[in-house]
Amino acid sequence: MTAAGDNGRPGRPERLGARDLVHLVLDDGTFTEWVDDIPDPPADATYAAALQAARARTGMTESVLTGHGTLHGRRVAVVAGEFRFLAGSIGVAAAERLVLAVERATRERLPLLAATASGGTRMQEGTVAFLQMVKITAALAAHKAAGLPYLVYLRHPTTGGVFASWGSLGHVTVAEPGALIGFLGPRVHEALHGVPFPDGVQVAEHLFACGLVDAVLPPDQLPAIAARALRVLAGTQGTAGDEGAGVTDARPAPVEDRATPADAPVPGTAWDSVVRSRRPDRPGVRSLLRIAGADVLPLNGTGAGEAHPGLLLALARFGDEPCVLLAQDLPRQVQTRLLGPEALRQARRGMSLARDLSLPLVTVIDTPGAALTVQAEEGGLAGEIARSLADLVTLPSPTLAVLLGQGSGGGALALAPGDRVVAAQHAWLSPLPPEGASAILHRSADQAPRLAQRQGIDAWSLHQVGIVDRIVAERPDAADEPDAFCRRLGAVLAEELATLRRSDPATRMTARRERYRRLGLIRSTQGAAAPPPAGQPDR
Repeated sequence: MTAAGDNGRPGRPERLGARDLVHLVLDDGTFTEWVDDIPDPPADATYAAALQAARARTGMTESVLTGHGTLHGRRVAVVAGEFRFLAGSIGVAAAERLVLAVERATRERLPLLAATASGGTRMQEGTVAFLQMVKITAALAAHKAAGLPYLVYLRHPTTGGVFASWGSLGHVTVAEPGALIGFLGPRVHEALHGVPFPDGVQVAEHLFACGLVDAVLPPDQLPAIAARALRVLAGTQGTAGDEGAGVTDARPAPVEDRATPADAPVPGTAWDSVVRSRRPDRPGVRSLLRIAGADVLPLNGTGAGEAHPGLLLALARFGDEPCVLLAQDLPRQVQTRLLGPEALRQARRGMSLARDLSLPLVTVIDTPGAALTVQAEEGGLAGEIARSLADLVTLPSPTLAVLLGQGSGGGALALAPGDRVVAAQHAWLSPLPPEGASAILHRSADQAPRLAQRQGIDAWSLHQVGIVDRIVAERPDAADEPDAFCRRLGAVLAEELATLRRSDPATRMTARRERYRRLGLIRSTQGAAAPPPAGQPDR
């Protein structure tokens, strides 16, 4: 734990106080403070005098400010630490005020915004103050279990028990530029160990590089990013004039995504799709989000010290439909490194987010394959694929899988299960790249085109065996019409998400299990509907 007053290195710019920050973030004139009559803990004369001086200096009765207001018209609860009040340290009274605010936010079903600025536990109150972090964490766990958003802004400085409790539990976590953020403050480290803590480690920007925070932004950018996050995480609940209604139940206009003979070629060979999917100018997930997404908010890393540039985790909307998006970013895999175990741990963070907030999960498959390296093996790649599959097939939230381009090996398999599966016309899914399958069976890559056809890896074949539900046309190739293709795919995703959102959860989960339980089994065709003709996949 850090001592009160351990505010890190000198020379940092003056920071906004808690009240100023709250007024900056919330809509003008809407903040109402929650005032609780909480008695002071027992205090000797020195501590009592310090409390009185802090109150005179800040105009606050404790080190946390709590209340509610509106953000872009949405009612929210806020808790903010005031560093000028005994270094923002948390004692019994401060913790009680904070917990009462969290419990009230949960009771009133309000999203909760938190801004930390603290040296940690209040040393004057000892162990009883130290253990207040338990009840704070319990209150936040209950808030999140109720399906309510929790957004955190880590300010300079945030250390000790505050960082190790309410500072590290956000669904989305943003840090202040240059902020000192760490568990053990540098002053304490030097006092205990006799040497300074290394420079540059406990700094917001370094935490971002390590995948521990989602963004580093100055205070004036908080209203926009918080509002964007809440439009996805909380939909229209709590917005002005909404009276607590949920997301609109209107169904998007039907989308014509079938590749009909009038505007698309007759299905070609599987190898033709493989070749087209490998075009370097083929639109990937970032093009899809730029053209067809809304309120896109990229998240960063696992939150546990890992990040992978080839796995994009984001909050987004397609049409009016919010979702958590997990997407394999093909160009970044090619430019940096293929998907390793840390990428799947990052993906599983997204699955947890969807579960916490009952949001649909959209997975986008576009990968040449997982990493085949010593580091990937030692990092438990196979186990992470298995855990990703287990999380996906048991996830209570609706799941929508999208085959966007290449779908090779275990990296693709890890994100492939879904309640519904949509495929681009020239997407494919295979245990290995066709060349690898040919090498296994023929000791040469020469038979790759023939094997691709024989294995049925293309979207048309996958549709006929029930792996793919819907094919989105490429006219004739997504790389030749990137904007139109992305708009068409985005509209299909909006329609599919709206249908999934209206589905009965128990029925949906049963159908998901049955889908994969019977996949590939030979069954009687008596009375079964004939498969749709090639080029005319069912929706």
